[in-house]
Amino acid sequence: MTSHQVSAGEVLQLIRSGRANTRADLQRATGLSRSTVGQRLDVLNHAGWLRHATGTSTGGRPSHRIVFDPAHASVIAVDLETRHARIAVLDLAGTILAEHTGPLDIGQGPDPVLDQLASWFPELIAAAGVEPTRVCGVGLSVPGPVDWETGRVVEPPIMPGWDRYPVRERLQKAYADHVGPSMEAGPVPVFVDNDANLMALAEHQANHQDCSAFVLVKVSTGIGAGMVVANSVYRGVDGGAGDIGHIRLHDRPDALCMCGSHGCLAAVASGRALAKQLSALGVDTASGSDVKRLLTEGHPDAIRLAREAGRRAGEVLVTVVTLLNPGVLMLAGDLSGVPFMTGVRELLYQRAMPRTTANLQIVTSRLGDHAGLIGATAMVVEFLYAPARADARLNRIMLSDRAGRPPQTGTS
Repeated sequence: MTSHQVSAGEVLQLIRSGRANTRADLQRATGLSRSTVGQRLDVLNHAGWLRHATGTSTGGRPSHRIVFDPAHASVIAVDLETRHARIAVLDLAGTILAEHTGPLDIGQGPDPVLDQLASWFPELIAAAGVEPTRVCGVGLSVPGPVDWETGRVVEPPIMPGWDRYPVRERLQKAYADHVGPSMEAGPVPVFVDNDANLMALAEHQANHQDCSAFVLVKVSTGIGAGMVVANSVYRGVDGGAGDIGHIRLHDRPDALCMCGSHGCLAAVASGRALAKQLSALGVDTASGSDVKRLLTEGHPDAIRLAREAGRRAGEVLVTVVTLLNPGVLMLAGDLSGVPFMTGVRELLYQRAMPRTTANLQIVTSRLGDHAGLIGATAMVVEFLYAPARADARLNRIMLSDRAGRPPQTGTS
């Protein structure tokens, strides 16, 4: 890192990553002089983004650690499913301050759904005990492919009416209508991504940061995968990476998928597919959530079908793990219990080359229902506090101060 190029935002990045948490560490990492490091820290301190803690150094003398303060702002995270939504207010470290789950039919279309979501925000913000003006952004997790650059859902099989709809702009308007201004200049920043991507991001950061290739497979109403490669979510060229539910199985041309094709993995092995199969057996089952309940109760037909679904998913995952060679394959969602995992393991170890699975861990979600919320928060924080964006926000704070106005970012 060339010293004259090191901005306050880049200093913050070193602090947030844990690579440098003292003034001496920052001098060594950046090559900046002590006084220049002090100037950068003054800017960050003035914004309220840092806190200082006293610890004990190896020499027994007190050391002054500089860390990112996750409590100086909040994020609203939304995990949108097909039949309900989970929303929460979190601090910047992903700690949930208040949470609400309510019924919501994604098939109603984006306008009513996004407005309903925003109508829940004020009460949730109050329950979290934070000021509305301290919300720095909204993260939205959706069960469909997302073009990351535009924040628009692209050809989602289980989200009728959402294709290329301006989700970001509509949610910004709904937020302004129900909550008012955020701590940012202009409309509240809104970020949208696929649910499996955000779950993968959260699970990787929480428990598998040392894994250079990580795959999470969510099996609920549909089936999708999120991948973290070299510490970054891999989305493909337009957000379509990981859409494994629409890989076709060779022997099921009779299975009609929600996407309109026949033989897709999701049409055979998803929660929706198993609910349909159980209904045909006379078991009252309408959704993947019902299948999950039956599995928890030990229903024999549900267990049998979930294990077989795991084997069918395993047929596709053999190719996935052979191509990516991940260190961790994580199963998440309504069907991710022991029967489904057993089926996946059977197929993977039977058909994949031994070298492919020699260092592969097959595990289940550790964060559970909160993974999407925590991942949505991480998405917001990663963008807003990345060096270039952080520098732009810091400049706005300083300009507001020079103009004699209170900065729109409050203590942020």
